[in-house]
Amino acid sequence: MPITRRATLAAATLLATPALGQGWPSRPIRIVVPFPPGGLVDTLARALAPRLTERFGQPVVVENRAGAGGNIGADLVAKAPPDGHTLLASSLGPVAVNQFIYRTMPFDTQTAFAPIVLLISTPKLLCVGPQRPWQDVAALVAAAKAAPGTLTAGSAGPGTSLHLALELFKRATGTEIQHVPYRGAAAAITDLVGGQIDMVIDNLPNILGQITGGQVRPLAAATTTRLAQLPQVPTMAESGIDFVFGTAFGLVAPAGTPQPILQRVAETVTEALRDPAIGGRLAQQGAILGGGGPADFAAVIEREKTLLEPVIRAAGIRAE
Repeated sequence: MPITRRATLAAATLLATPALGQGWPSRPIRIVVPFPPGGLVDTLARALAPRLTERFGQPVVVENRAGAGGNIGADLVAKAPPDGHTLLASSLGPVAVNQFIYRTMPFDTQTAFAPIVLLISTPKLLCVGPQRPWQDVAALVAAAKAAPGTLTAGSAGPGTSLHLALELFKRATGTEIQHVPYRGAAAAITDLVGGQIDMVIDNLPNILGQITGGQVRPLAAATTTRLAQLPQVPTMAESGIDFVFGTAFGLVAPAGTPQPILQRVAETVTEALRDPAIGGRLAQQGAILGGGGPADFAAVIEREKTLLEPVIRAAGIRAE
């Protein structure tokens, strides 16, 4: 049977695709985390690196490139060769949301990245300081409506997921609450414990220790069901508020990275997340383990854009 031109091209493509042969990876793989060391995604990337090293036969190293809401590290990956040797582990800020917040972006969010896999998502929890009188969300909302703009809510900074959660909460409840930005969630929690601010809507893993230690009071979870770690805390829906929101973290590559490489990384990460030694500790702290394939994560990114763009524009959230 004669070899057709299409078959010849298909064979050439097969040979040229590193993931289908032995060419990938041909050198160490770098996972860029666009935030400082010690955060959730940094911790998970470093937990995954040894397993990926074992599976891929090349060192997998984690590199922190923080700044500009994650844009600095994301830009490094966006401009890297699309050969599967440079990946980005991040929240959805740089790959979905920052385009609506920053006046200028160093890369085109719509075309810069190829989604790989969802790593984890973290539910949000509304908490107040123990000095505050409110025992449930209804009491807090009533206080906010009685004195618009006087209650204060801390965040990890303008445009961060904590800030966006506050704006969503305000829209859902028809309240006006003063936003107090900090340089990171830890500083906001410190002031919440100390009584300098009234509330935060934070990721469960960030604040679970203070809750169990009695330093802050949880009022409601922005989840569809009650949290296993805090079954006594009602959901927002149980409190009469239509508000479900969490933070997703995932892995992306430069656009143009061959699909077989993306698929292989996604399958390997999904397998690793199921190992209690890797995902178990974060799951105990309240993180919801991800997994799946590139199409699954692409859908998560699109949902985030659709949800948050109108909120950001209505609230006038901008950063330089």
